[in-house]
Amino acid sequence: MSKAVRFDEFGGPEVLQVREVEVGDPGPGELRIRVDAIGLNRAEIMFRTDAYPDKPRFPGSGLGYEAAGVVEAVGPEVTGFAAGDPVGVVPAFHQSQYGTYGDHVLVPAAATVHRPASVPVEKAAAVWMAYITVYGALAEDGFVRPGDHVLITAASSSVGIAAIQTANRIGAIPIATTRTAAKKQQLVDAGAAHVVVTDDEDLTLAVKEHTGGAGVRLAFDPIAGPGVEEIARSMAPGGRLVVYGALDPRPTPLPNAQGFPALSTSTYTLFEVTSDPQRLARGVAFVNTGLASGALNPVIDRVFDLEDIVAAHRHMESNTQVGKIVVTVRH
Repeated sequence: MSKAVRFDEFGGPEVLQVREVEVGDPGPGELRIRVDAIGLNRAEIMFRTDAYPDKPRFPGSGLGYEAAGVVEAVGPEVTGFAAGDPVGVVPAFHQSQYGTYGDHVLVPAAATVHRPASVPVEKAAAVWMAYITVYGALAEDGFVRPGDHVLITAASSSVGIAAIQTANRIGAIPIATTRTAAKKQQLVDAGAAHVVVTDDEDLTLAVKEHTGGAGVRLAFDPIAGPGVEEIARSMAPGGRLVVYGALDPRPTPLPNAQGFPALSTSTYTLFEVTSDPQRLARGVAFVNTGLASGALNPVIDRVFDLEDIVAAHRHMESNTQVGKIVVTVRH
């Protein structure tokens, strides 16, 4: 028998339970992997609390998008993988169908990538959701160029840290935001060229100062809501505002109204990359070469054991973390 996290109803972290389950053999297009570490994501909180488009299948729903481990068994019609391969799981499936919170799990081969064996499993589990999200928005479309200023809001998240590092790797200039000064130095340490503390500073004025009055060429925002108007005022004419989340549930105005510089706006999810094999292959190459060179280096906030998954989710809900929360699995 294997261990996996399951839940039977919507609610707080306390609904999560570690149970014994029968995993079985992989079916067509699937792999069974031994999980060594799991990366936690806010999407899993939303899934657990009925705030996600994909809905759990009760009773006994699993959850989880990311993991690092080793291939144990290869299902029919799967090529390119063999038992013993070190791999990572990327978000390319619905949590209602698959989940990574367990010591042995079945996952689609299409959602599994080879990872450098030299990268510690904790860091390997902290990579894919964040860095593929950022890769698609900053690097894949070629919009961000060396020398461009990039505004990264809510920058202390794992995606925000990945965006800072990716902007630096491209040669762009990352400007990070955080609500309070408590995380400012950590964002500087993560590579931000400038940090704007939005509780204490006017975002538009600070960005104008840091860009010599030009504004940013790209803004990467997970918050949405009315705050996009202030972001729009911080942008250069012809810039691009990419909204990849909705942490603010209030309506989001279109910032192309009168008084704003001409700019393009778009919504974005990492599934645009992970659902396209060619784009995903480019993203994996970008991330793996960045990991190998040290240009990309996931920041891990805290590590929990699988048996402590409730505490791990409580910590994620506290919003005090900088970087990724990782859960390790004992075998």
